[in-house]
Amino acid sequence: MASVKQVQVTFDCAEPGRVARFWCEVLGYVVPPPPEGFATWDDFNALLPAEGQGSAFACMDPTGVGPRLFFQRVPEGKVVKNRVHLDVRVGTGLVGEERLAALEGECTRLVALGAVRVQLLPANDEDESCLVMQDIEGNEFCLD
Repeated sequence: MASVKQVQVTFDCAEPGRVARFWCEVLGYVVPPPPEGFATWDDFNALLPAEGQGSAFACMDPTGVGPRLFFQRVPEGKVVKNRVHLDVRVGTGLVGEERLAALEGECTRLVALGAVRVQLLPANDEDESCLVMQDIEGNEFCLD
């Protein structure tokens, strides 16, 4: 039985570079270096056919722990709720008011980057509170 060595999460989007840079800010990720022989990603993109320029972008965890995120341009817009979403873990180990304060603080930071606050899901008998949000192209994610 083969084991999975790495996971990449791929987003369909309209503006890959813009969305990738948003997620770099959210997660503390970085843009990987351009392919060998290119000083910048702009240099690499300039050699692509016009329809391929800016059609994909990636970001990665500088520590190598988190999954690589890949963003690819698609012609259609988002029309329904994501079937898969990211949980940005900012309240791990926190409960009650302390957890809510951590979620709200991160929410404020992300809204300033262009995210949209959707709804607070309050704690219940089984789960702690989390905040549902959307990135700059409307993809849902949670502050957990």
